[in-house]
Amino acid sequence: MVLEELSPRAALPVGLLALFPLIWYALGSSVMAGIVSTINVLLILACLYVAFSPVGGHSDAAGA
Repeated sequence: MVLEELSPRAALPVGLLALFPLIWYALGSSVMAGIVSTINVLLILACLYVAFSPVGGHSDAAGA
């Protein structure tokens, strides 16, 4: 599989790899800061997942 053929929605789970440094950060310093950072990363990934989802049934409102 060529990297250019990979859809952004299929490649998005790679973003979950960002959780590993967050776990390291939480264990190394503040657990609360690690929890807040993890929630932020999960929110960003969820927003990207929704943003790259296909749009079905789209109609042009100006033509109506």
